[in-house]
Amino acid sequence: MIKKIKRWKSPRAPQDLEERIEVISQNEIPKHIAIIMDGNGRWAKKRALPRIAGHHEGMKVVRRITRLANRLGVETLTLYAFSTENWKRPKLEVDYLMKLPEEFMGTFLPELMEENVQVRMMGYEDQIPGHTRNAVEKAIDNTKGNTGLVLNFALNYGSRGEIIQAVSKIIDDVNSGKVEKEDITEDTFSSYLMTSKLRDPDLLIRTSGEIRLSNFMLWQLAYTEFVFTDVLWPDFNEESLLEAVETYQNRSRRYGGIQSEGLDK
Repeated sequence: MIKKIKRWKSPRAPQDLEERIEVISQNEIPKHIAIIMDGNGRWAKKRALPRIAGHHEGMKVVRRITRLANRLGVETLTLYAFSTENWKRPKLEVDYLMKLPEEFMGTFLPELMEENVQVRMMGYEDQIPGHTRNAVEKAIDNTKGNTGLVLNFALNYGSRGEIIQAVSKIIDDVNSGKVEKEDITEDTFSSYLMTSKLRDPDLLIRTSGEIRLSNFMLWQLAYTEFVFTDVLWPDFNEESLLEAVETYQNRSRRYGGIQSEGLDK
């Protein structure tokens, strides 16, 4: 059963953020965390601000969460920044969203280098404006030698399209003799996806109270642990991430099996 994060603390839970980080770090940390960053518009509306103000505030959260994820030892952080369906939004909002990567990379790039973070992107690049693509490509190129956290932006990404594209490529390779039909496995299929060089997410977080995947990594999330929180993305902070990781650590991942005799009846 999917449960939302509940804001509670056990009597013995460490109250200090540093102490809490230390305790959490002693247990299993999800190697790949994926986040559907939702609620920017609602955050702005609650404050009688334009929607773009929420997106700008959300950008600041990306910076803080990236820092903490890197500190915890997370290997990959994938952020759903812009979906293939988001083009349906008002032009003013879309134009602003396409400018955000320039602003983010421009101000955050020195820190990414200092933190040893490597930037990557998955999505349909040819549909993205040149100025947006150039900003992302510059960050990717400048950080390609870094060996720390992989900060992977899903930009103009849609999972159904990704799956169809993978099927099409496999058909072409079968027809050309590069791949034998009988040799196609789950691993083979995964190698044709945009995430071929990444492990599947261990933990998915979606903010704002929505409980759906919104065409995000449908294949890759097959055995991922889901955490849904009512917190709007601009309000998501270090404690929110720690709470989600604690929820993950308190679960048992069995991948369809059982942990020990008699547990599942």
